[in-house]
Amino acid sequence: MRIDILTIFPEMFSGPFDHSIIKRAKEKGVADIYIHDIREFSNNKHRNVDDYAFGGGAGMVMMIQPIADCIEQLKKERSYDEIIFLTPDGFLFDQPMANRLSLKGNIILLCGHYKGIDERLREHYTTLEISIGDYVLSGGELAAAVISDAIIRLIPGVLNDETSALSDSYQDNLLSPPVYTRPSEYNGWKVPDVLLSGNEKEIIKWQREKAIERTRQRRPGLLNPDQAH
Repeated sequence: MRIDILTIFPEMFSGPFDHSIIKRAKEKGVADIYIHDIREFSNNKHRNVDDYAFGGGAGMVMMIQPIADCIEQLKKERSYDEIIFLTPDGFLFDQPMANRLSLKGNIILLCGHYKGIDERLREHYTTLEISIGDYVLSGGELAAAVISDAIIRLIPGVLNDETSALSDSYQDNLLSPPVYTRPSEYNGWKVPDVLLSGNEKEIIKWQREKAIERTRQRRPGLLNPDQAH
């Protein structure tokens, strides 16, 4: 997979992309991430990338020319499965969407700022618009990092145990059940006996019951009618 990120703050990615899962994926050669500074494509001597909105109103708007030129340059070099704009009014990002995007070959993540991007970019370039939650960030960079991590960890060969991602929260519309590790007793707090029993059938049953219970308490909208009661 190749991810191209378009941003006006490329330095924001030096931390999250140089550690943990994403670093491992890059080192294994299963994912490539390229950061592009939109300002480098500005035809203005001051490298401006924003201007006042037509019609007035508070806030600036990201200009069409630098972003369009950056996208066009990338499209000359390869085809893209998705050109994604990260915006508060996009489709809500969830695990099924992460699953679908992890199967793509090449994607672009466009990080918005200010009051957003010129609408003509959304009309003629972007193929998908994503929000990571019903709140507003200062820009799309943190959202791009979140989405990249969620996608890349699903690619075969990234996790040491490839079955681990299959048991994550949301994969089966359930939150994950409680998990425990050694010691089996600490400060008088004990691990449930069933998890120490070695009875795989009973363990699986317990885990599913606890997953449904936790989902009912915290994310009831995920449950189907039979699970909700």
